[in-house]
Amino acid sequence: MRGRQLKRFVAFWTLVFIRIVAGLAGEGRSVWKKDPNSSPVSERQMFLYDSFPTEFLWGVGTGAFQVEGSWRKDERGPSVWDHFIHAELRDTDSADVSSDSYTLLDKDVSALDFLGVTFYQFSISWSRLFPTGLVAAPNKKGLQYYNNLIDSLIYRNIDPVVTLYHWDLPLTLQEQYGGWKNESVIDIFNDYATFCFQTFGDRVKYWITIHNPYLVAWHGYGTGIHAPGEKGKITTVYAVGHNLIKAHAKVWHNYKKHFQPYQKGLMSIVLGSHWIEPNRSEDALDISKCQQSVERVLGWFAKPIHGDGDYPEELKNESFLPRFTEDEKKYIKGTADFFAFSFGPDNFKPPNTLPKMGQNLSLNLREVLNWIKLEYDSPRIFIAENGWFTDSHVKTDDTTAIYMMKNFINKVLQAIKYDNIDVFGYTAWSLLDGFEWQHAYKIRRGLFYVDFKSEKKERIPKSSALYYKQIIRENGFFPRESTPSVQAQFSCDFSWGITESVLKAESVASSPQFCDPNLYLWNITGDGLLHKVEGVKLKTRPAQCTDFVSIKKQLDLLEKMKVTHYRFALDWSLILPNGDLSVVNRQVLRYYRCVISEVLKLNVQSMVTLYYPTHAYLGLPGPLLQTGGWLNQSTAYAFQDYAALCFQELGDLVKLWITINEPNRLSDVYNRSSSDTYRAAHNLLIAHAMAWRTYDEQYRSFQHGRVSLSLHSDWAEPANPYFESHTKAANRFLQFEIGWFADPIFKTGDYPATMREYIHFKNRKGLSHSSLPSFTSEERKLIKGAADFYALNHFTTRFVIHEPQNGSQYEFDRDIQFLQDITCLSSPSRLAVVPWGVRKVLKWIKRTYGDIDIYITANGIDDQSLDNDELRNYYLEKYVQEVLKAYYIDKVKIRGYYAFKLTEEKSKPRFGFFTSDSKGKPSIKFYNNLISNNGFPADYSVCDPSNNDKQCSFCLFVSQKKPLIFFACCLFSTLILLLTIIVFHKRKRRKRFKAKRIQRICASL
Repeated sequence: MRGRQLKRFVAFWTLVFIRIVAGLAGEGRSVWKKDPNSSPVSERQMFLYDSFPTEFLWGVGTGAFQVEGSWRKDERGPSVWDHFIHAELRDTDSADVSSDSYTLLDKDVSALDFLGVTFYQFSISWSRLFPTGLVAAPNKKGLQYYNNLIDSLIYRNIDPVVTLYHWDLPLTLQEQYGGWKNESVIDIFNDYATFCFQTFGDRVKYWITIHNPYLVAWHGYGTGIHAPGEKGKITTVYAVGHNLIKAHAKVWHNYKKHFQPYQKGLMSIVLGSHWIEPNRSEDALDISKCQQSVERVLGWFAKPIHGDGDYPEELKNESFLPRFTEDEKKYIKGTADFFAFSFGPDNFKPPNTLPKMGQNLSLNLREVLNWIKLEYDSPRIFIAENGWFTDSHVKTDDTTAIYMMKNFINKVLQAIKYDNIDVFGYTAWSLLDGFEWQHAYKIRRGLFYVDFKSEKKERIPKSSALYYKQIIRENGFFPRESTPSVQAQFSCDFSWGITESVLKAESVASSPQFCDPNLYLWNITGDGLLHKVEGVKLKTRPAQCTDFVSIKKQLDLLEKMKVTHYRFALDWSLILPNGDLSVVNRQVLRYYRCVISEVLKLNVQSMVTLYYPTHAYLGLPGPLLQTGGWLNQSTAYAFQDYAALCFQELGDLVKLWITINEPNRLSDVYNRSSSDTYRAAHNLLIAHAMAWRTYDEQYRSFQHGRVSLSLHSDWAEPANPYFESHTKAANRFLQFEIGWFADPIFKTGDYPATMREYIHFKNRKGLSHSSLPSFTSEERKLIKGAADFYALNHFTTRFVIHEPQNGSQYEFDRDIQFLQDITCLSSPSRLAVVPWGVRKVLKWIKRTYGDIDIYITANGIDDQSLDNDELRNYYLEKYVQEVLKAYYIDKVKIRGYYAFKLTEEKSKPRFGFFTSDSKGKPSIKFYNNLISNNGFPADYSVCDPSNNDKQCSFCLFVSQKKPLIFFACCLFSTLILLLTIIVFHKRKRRKRFKAKRIQRICASL
């Protein structure tokens, strides 16, 4: 036992020694090692609704050169950026047209008040205090500005976080000393910092020495896209980085020794970085490349300051890198009171200047925070810059910035709550629109919009400012749409179904062995073929439905699903190949009838769809396609004849019919122009209505079925809740997508007034030449009320943006664009999982079209996994729960729920509960439980099985196992007969034996 402990002790200290000597990297690389079995619906990876710690700091930041303007005012000296703009960015307006914070201090402070921040991070313009950079008598006007700013913040209980250097080096220091290439600037910077500590330190508790030194060195002295614009050698770049590190360390020690004891402030340096993901998370080489990439950027400055005082091994192998002496390492190590981190677009642009090493850039802030924690021994972290950008033409509707902010801040919350990372503050960047370095005024990053050409330069809050204000007020994220889960059940006659697309019928039985009267010999040793024996005929039985092998497979799958209803579609082009009744394929009709009748034996009702078009397969008979398809109204009459034939041949077995599946999605096919789209939709509506009237007048009285059509009914949510135009766009989407077909049938007999008015509005503006067809009075009467229930296919929620568009296309007429919420859980095909959307659309249908019966005829998601489809289980649970809320709380008359779909198709998104080769997935069992519980019951069920009209289990067993029971009966009868014969013969032999014995006795007497 002791020997084993000794071995462990030696092994441990050997490892420590190797790490010390070799200087191996920390544990940061473990961030990229993913668990291949991790769940796609792990709560730790999904959007987190929770609050930040009570003392969490919320703030915004700016850079002096970006927002102050007034570059020649009050004797301010020029900086390297002033010179760079005029020398290198000649087509760019100077920074003097910026937000002019120097003269509009009150407006900046009002903007801070509006947000409710706890701190404001700003930088001091070195050349505004000391025009030449050398510390002498300070510029009084500049000094007064910064004093006023700090005092205004303190008065409002806003902590100033002051950056000493944010890239605007006084031009004199560049021209006379060579800038940061010269070590002399280190002492000059320390003198400037000392003045700031003496002057402002009594009111400032957080200091930043330098903002993102990587960009100063790499782009200022390497690529040349930042001031001073030098395109030097790699040795120059690393020499500048070397001096920046030493300058920071000198200032830190200066503050620590002379000012911190009585000013009680904290100091750090803002380090920025990109983030990167390996091509293959299981590949050690790719992970090593990711580690090297981050070490070359973040580790370059972080390891000397937050690590062991020296550069990363990845860089030390380079001959051009300067070396620290042992004393310098000790002097630099630990020169930060917290880890100040920048994560924004400047760290990712231009991408060709980043050391990606063949891997993939990523915006996963949580992972880079984990890397910092693991690499540098869990430091306290301050997010000193974070945010994204919009194009310059975007004013206050910066919707994309909202979702980027939502994603970034939630990643920080996850890092705090799940990973125990000590993040104590967050800086949204930036307070105002301003000068954006090499991009000048081509992009905007402010929470407040500023019109640079206006005189007043008002600070107008963007939607991102409103959103950030809400986060600060609530100190986190709280769900607004979802409500607590309910424990309840659907009605006892609720339909639990499964949906399949078009069933490809077998025209000839694939298992005809009992139908062929001929006898065959198998030439097994010769040609291996079957040879018919002439003159021999065998007895046969009549053809049976189970002769179709595909039906057997369907029955087997359905039996495993345990559903009460099965929705599938017929193939119009197979039943009526000519498009009319001149040729009727009776074999195909027989196949479909067999499906329905055999399914009924499982006690499963069929919901039959007559026409199931897709963008890939229109599904029309060839002759109808050749005459224009749905652009020709004769197709509607052909459909009426086809529907009547199906009602006649199959209607005695079918109680639920869908005429057309998702006619509102055929715009994907008839998209040559808006007139084509609207004409095709017009004829589809008439075709459905005529089919419904045919059933209503000729078949309903004795078949007692119900007929409708299925509409694709995804919910639309305004992408930006702070803009009325987005709300109107979401409502417009619902009218163009759902109301287009639902209003004529369930409401007015005509298209939505909103739809007509908006198209006329665009016509008047000359933006479109579209026009909706008009219904005659007879057509209105025909269409209005032509449905017995509302059937919807729902898969996701769309986040809608108002986006004016020009052109005569259906998509352009709506003036909308869709936004992908990157914080949402999504499927491989990018379907957002938004469960509350289905409840909203159900309530909207009830509110818009009245208290009608509703069937959800398709609802599902694609899941890539074949053996553990957790995403599908999660989707089913959450969506059915929201459907139950609509039924139980909102009193929506939901009659059935059909999961989509039974089997998946090859080379398509995996929506199926079964693979294309009929292998079941775990979600089958989950759906079974939902069905058996009829929802989410409490401890008891409201549905008493004894009151159900369903067959008893014994009756169901008998109906399902008829052949087996018949065989067993025959076998039992044969055994009884055999036993009877045996007993009879035994008795007969006994009688004979007795008779012979008597004869012998008599003879002997």
